[in-house]
Amino acid sequence: MTSSDFSPKHSQPNQRQPLLCIAHRGGPQMGPMPLPENSLAAISRALTLGVYAVEIDVFQVEGELLVTHDRRLGRVVSGQGIITDHSLAYLREQRLENGEPIPTLQQVLELVGDKALLNIEIKGQNSVPALKRILQDYIATHQGNYEQYAISSFDHQQLHQCLCEMPQVKRGVLIEGIPLDYAACCEPLKAYSFNTHLSFLSPELLQDAQKRGLKNWVYTVNHTEDWQYVQSLGVDAVFTDKPDKLMEFNRA
Repeated sequence: MTSSDFSPKHSQPNQRQPLLCIAHRGGPQMGPMPLPENSLAAISRALTLGVYAVEIDVFQVEGELLVTHDRRLGRVVSGQGIITDHSLAYLREQRLENGEPIPTLQQVLELVGDKALLNIEIKGQNSVPALKRILQDYIATHQGNYEQYAISSFDHQQLHQCLCEMPQVKRGVLIEGIPLDYAACCEPLKAYSFNTHLSFLSPELLQDAQKRGLKNWVYTVNHTEDWQYVQSLGVDAVFTDKPDKLMEFNRA
């Protein structure tokens, strides 16, 4: 897959553009057997579909980036307490429901390779130095390409740090709500995409993003009527827990 494969394709006028499929947290609800979110098993399964992108979440602990969504252990990962209060040794002992340890970003990079774009959402604090180092090392070792990655976060301070430290990596600005100035927060971050919440969409918000040259990516969209709705608004891509169903929707 080349870098051009990660650029959305545009449909002809009067045709509805298929929604680019981003496997949210690896697409854990795909098929008859759910898998733990952010697990290597879920990501591997989503890749077999040919999804446009895979989205994961990372926390930084002792210079390592662990792939998990919650700041508190116990829901998806075994253990108790806040993830960043524990040592890396303790966290390596914890397990997902399928028996996997918490994946590392390095493991996910190796699994995804160039099969799909990888959207890395920064959840924990002080993640950028580790993210820069791990991406640089992987790309140098595997002759990779920064075009294969996007970094997103609700922490716009860390996104700005990414702009300064890794300007060649796409940035997705996450928000939940409709700001007074719509997508203006993306301008100083030189963002690629505006990642908005399904419950807070308006034509004006999306149109403002489009006027600024941004892609509209919406989270988390799991139902046919919602796919129809966001498609009618001209959304480019959606994060979904059910990538197999979204791919069926696009084909239909």
